[in-house]
Amino acid sequence: MRGALILRLTAWAIALTLVALPLVGLLNGWFAADRWPVRQLQIEAEFGHVGTEQVRAAAAGELDAGFFALDLPALQRRVAELPWVQKVEARRRWPDTVVVRVYEQQPYAHWSGGRLIGRDGSLFQVPGADALQGLPHLSGPDERLGEILAFYAEVQRLLRGSQLAVARVDLSGRGAWTLGLDNGAQLVLGVGDEVRARLKRFLAVYPRLAASHAGSFLSADLRYSNGFAVKWAPAAPAPSASPVPAPPPAAAPAGDA
Repeated sequence: MRGALILRLTAWAIALTLVALPLVGLLNGWFAADRWPVRQLQIEAEFGHVGTEQVRAAAAGELDAGFFALDLPALQRRVAELPWVQKVEARRRWPDTVVVRVYEQQPYAHWSGGRLIGRDGSLFQVPGADALQGLPHLSGPDERLGEILAFYAEVQRLLRGSQLAVARVDLSGRGAWTLGLDNGAQLVLGVGDEVRARLKRFLAVYPRLAASHAGSFLSADLRYSNGFAVKWAPAAPAPSASPVPAPPPAAAPAGDA
């Protein structure tokens, strides 16, 4: 009985070994590269700044390992090193395809040091970032990025309907806020908890101020306790009146022949 049991256990052990060794061999790529190569790389993305060929070139070095031995995390890291790439997902699809999904960064605003703020609130840097148009410029200490983003959104809401639009928000190292408008004007808000109240006070009066001035304002200092100081653009000189031409001289009467 005991000898038969030992024989059965030995047979099971040999059978399991024969099954396990090929599986281990496949998973470690011992012969996967030549028998199960990756023949197709399918790329899924909504390309705006990254190109298909860039992704293929970044992934190419990992695909040579074969379908089973392919290191998916390593492939994802290689593609994620490309500029503008935020996140990469990769998966195998039987029998010979690798599917790579690329998510690009979505720029929301410019930030200090030539960097960009993504729509997820992250900071990233790409070549040619300074040339991107149509994005607001925000600046301040990195650790206060979330506070600056929230203040920018609040200022946008406060300016709605005022015919003013914010293009820049600056927070200095000592905590002073300054707004730049899209027309080049500047609003100096200062420091402290009163900056929102100061801005609201200015906006409440601004329509009457704008109606009484022909030109636009250059800057407004809102740091006063009971008011603000506004610097206006110099009024354009009135066009000079055109001289009225003198009437032509009267013709002399014709003499007798």
